[in-house]
Amino acid sequence: MQNQLTIGMPAGSLADPNRGGNLVDLLERAGFKTRGYESGGPSRFTSVDFLYGGDGRPQEFGSQLALEELDVAIAGDDWIEERRLELELEYDTPIELSRIMSLHRGGVRIVGIIDSACPEDTIDDYLRRLTAERSRLVLVSEMPYIALGWAREALKRIGKLDAYARFSVQKYKSPPKIDSGIVIYETWGKTESKIKNGGADFGVEITQSGSALRNYGLKIVDEIIRSETSIWAAPALLGDPEKKELLRMFLLNLYGCINAENKVLLAFNVESSRAAEVEAYLTKHRLYGNEPTKSTGERYSEYTVQVAADDPELPLARIRYELLKLGAQNLDTIPLDSSIPDLSAIEL
Repeated sequence: MQNQLTIGMPAGSLADPNRGGNLVDLLERAGFKTRGYESGGPSRFTSVDFLYGGDGRPQEFGSQLALEELDVAIAGDDWIEERRLELELEYDTPIELSRIMSLHRGGVRIVGIIDSACPEDTIDDYLRRLTAERSRLVLVSEMPYIALGWAREALKRIGKLDAYARFSVQKYKSPPKIDSGIVIYETWGKTESKIKNGGADFGVEITQSGSALRNYGLKIVDEIIRSETSIWAAPALLGDPEKKELLRMFLLNLYGCINAENKVLLAFNVESSRAAEVEAYLTKHRLYGNEPTKSTGERYSEYTVQVAADDPELPLARIRYELLKLGAQNLDTIPLDSSIPDLSAIEL
């Protein structure tokens, strides 16, 4: 039987064709059409037989990769880091996972937040004051272990980690299990309101612009990590030559679709007597790879040029207009589904 890659397929907004990064559409454009994924699973790849869909929550994929229940997972960097830190801090079990490729979707910031009424602007200064006042710190977050790791790093910088070495991750407002150290309450949303209403000393939240935090009267005192949706691989996968080859095929086709986003092809004819002017323009603006792609006839040359459709420095409308002024005829704009420069686009 042919080797297969088991891929962690994230439930949630990515699976919804009407929301977010639309992973269903991306996979289909890459040549990996799915059935069942968009409606909650089970997911099946209908166009290839070397991929197997492992439906799940991205919050669990880090553990599943470490246990090799999955070969590859599509997940936010933040959730992978959350599971990695949980295994390290709670269970003394370090794991190493490989971030193979970003899908350039789902970009967020994980930030540390405090009440805007506090005079401090950095977490270090805030903790200097807080540790002078109390022996137990209360932290809230949807990602308790990222929050814990961040707080411990800050305490280490100000020389207070030993005094707050104990920690307890608990459901929100359950009775504290420790009388000194750090209590981290795991929240299921609306972390901001819990800080604003005095339910915690500080917190860690997921944000894009920070506007919701400001609306709650909170301020950001640290940016912990930036996260995107990425492809992550299990430790043993890269040591399996057959699966590694399948992974490279999978990644190259995904890369081609991502690389083609916001790019188009311009195809046009030019009288041979004006070809030199056109090629000078293409060269000046670096509108080709190794050399201009053209077919030369008796009276005309036909060119095909790849162009970024969203470049503010060289707008597509301007390129088309200037090519027409140089003699371009029958100028067609063709959308791109995929663009792969060569095999080296993916290094494993």
